[in-house]
Amino acid sequence: MSLGEGATGLHECLRTKGLYVKHEGENPTGSFKDRGMTVGVTLARELGRKVVVCASTGNTAASLSAYAARAGMRAVVLLPAGKVAAGKVAQAVAHGAELVQIEGNFDRAMALVRSLERDGRIYILNSLNPYRLEGQKTLAFEVCEALGRPPDVVVLPVGNGGNVSAIWKGFKEWKAMGFANRLPRMIGVQAAGAAPVARAFRDGAWLPEPNPQTIATAIRIGDPVNAPKALAAFRDSRGDVATVSDEEILESQRWLAKSEGLFVEPASAAPIAYLRRHPHRGTVVAVATGHGLKDPEAITGRMPKAKAIAPTVAALRRVL
Repeated sequence: MSLGEGATGLHECLRTKGLYVKHEGENPTGSFKDRGMTVGVTLARELGRKVVVCASTGNTAASLSAYAARAGMRAVVLLPAGKVAAGKVAQAVAHGAELVQIEGNFDRAMALVRSLERDGRIYILNSLNPYRLEGQKTLAFEVCEALGRPPDVVVLPVGNGGNVSAIWKGFKEWKAMGFANRLPRMIGVQAAGAAPVARAFRDGAWLPEPNPQTIATAIRIGDPVNAPKALAAFRDSRGDVATVSDEEILESQRWLAKSEGLFVEPASAAPIAYLRRHPHRGTVVAVATGHGLKDPEAITGRMPKAKAIAPTVAALRRVL
């Protein structure tokens, strides 16, 4: 069940030496989720399941809905009420998914989905599904193919933690196949108001965030199901996990769009915010997990009002 996912651009930044952006917003539904969803939905169909389910902050819902529609399957998505960007909800609705809004945050929706794990009639397609991660690891292969080798550093946003563990798995497999003799450092970035993985990496003890808060809805997760895998990837790669503020995220989103022509959603700007504060030597790949049109309100809600002019050449010349 494919929609032409993968083969996204690795864009060399012209104003920051050594920095590349892997723009996963170029996938069919505008996020990295499509890499894993093509595998997960294909397997669900092969197993004869008729219903696929997920909890989501938006991108998983959009991706699941599209691939389920392609496969002729029923899709049910659980969303935290009032906490998902409108662009992502619109995608799920357009693809015919059944939306169930849950009072509470994403973690509550995820707990409800996990209660269905033993129900053989449905197929859960959150990132706790290992086949999702098998699809997502292909990003590492593409980066190595494009550069001719693994980069020195990979920086990516951290929400549920599945993507970092998947990409790290891909790099390790690339080395195991004899295509490289070294691996990159993996650096995760979380919003300051939703940073349980960063705290656990720093303090060595796991403590969920009961009320995660950030403008970056894609990483507004307080109890990520793949935290143990993500922490293992950061430690195994001699990496790090950092936090950035919402203000830094929004400023970096605008900076990347204005200086490099790359429009990404707020969560995807978190790695850029980190790198602007902590530049690294060598070849650095920032993973932009979703397109900016996923959450246009992050920009439109803060933009100045456009100035109206008379429809005359003289008025236009005054503006120019």
